[in-house]
Amino acid sequence: MPERHSVPEELAGLRADAGLSALLGVSRSAAAQLLAGGHVTAAGRPLAKSGRLAAGEVIEIDAPERRDPLEVVVEHVDGLEILLDDEEFVVVDKPVGVAAHPSPGWVGPTVVGGLAADGFRISTSGAPERAGIVHRLDVGTSGAMVVAKTEPAYTALKRAFKERTVDKVYHAVVQGLPDPLEGTIDAPIGRHPGYDWRFAVVEDGRASVTHYEVLEAFGRASLVEIHLETGRTHQIRVHFSALHHPCAGDLTYGADPRFAAELGLTRQWLHAHRLGFAHPRTGEWVQVTSPYPADLQFAIDTLRGERP
Repeated sequence: MPERHSVPEELAGLRADAGLSALLGVSRSAAAQLLAGGHVTAAGRPLAKSGRLAAGEVIEIDAPERRDPLEVVVEHVDGLEILLDDEEFVVVDKPVGVAAHPSPGWVGPTVVGGLAADGFRISTSGAPERAGIVHRLDVGTSGAMVVAKTEPAYTALKRAFKERTVDKVYHAVVQGLPDPLEGTIDAPIGRHPGYDWRFAVVEDGRASVTHYEVLEAFGRASLVEIHLETGRTHQIRVHFSALHHPCAGDLTYGADPRFAAELGLTRQWLHAHRLGFAHPRTGEWVQVTSPYPADLQFAIDTLRGERP
């Protein structure tokens, strides 16, 4: 049965997506999805997200059944490759468009669900939706990511990331040429004061340290190797944006959309290229490298003039 709601006086005049968000207690994007799907009607007609609500207006919501946003959906994930399969852990090559684990607001594929579908047994430590996850990569970032299989491995790897003994090496193509060609960015990162979905260098942010070296200069852009000392959300993207050298394709943090189009990029050029850590049982050093995926390699070839 559809839900029926009468618009209260305080929501009158609001855009439908904003008003529905307040009325149902959901995010504005979730409200917009309901409206775009034709699940919300007023006087028998679909309500557009840009429509305005009227006091006393009765709206009906025939929403599709909602699944638990933290439910692990077990499904094969295209492009999720195994770089190293050990008794204690597995290192995956995470493709772009895949999250590490389920979270509110994300309905796409996950590493946790993909590994389960492929028959991997992973550690049960941590919250159920992120079992075995000892670190994360952004949905829009590809590359090497380790997942614990056993409980001792989970404990040891979590400690290693916390104590910063893991060697996390990223490659990025950034706009322009950083000066100096090799250096350290030491600037605190916190929530952006104007956008709750972005981060920024802010005075009261958390300590964040990024070491970098330019590997190749192309004129309009540079290939940079990055060693992370800390692991803040969007750290590389925020730090290079603050230097006015955003990652190519990173429209969220100020990249040139025309340049991104020239390179064929639909996401930021950022890749977790190499991951090194002490084996959680033997203590021997483990190092795994992830090759560039096709879209990032295409952009590099274009910058090198190797594309017709």
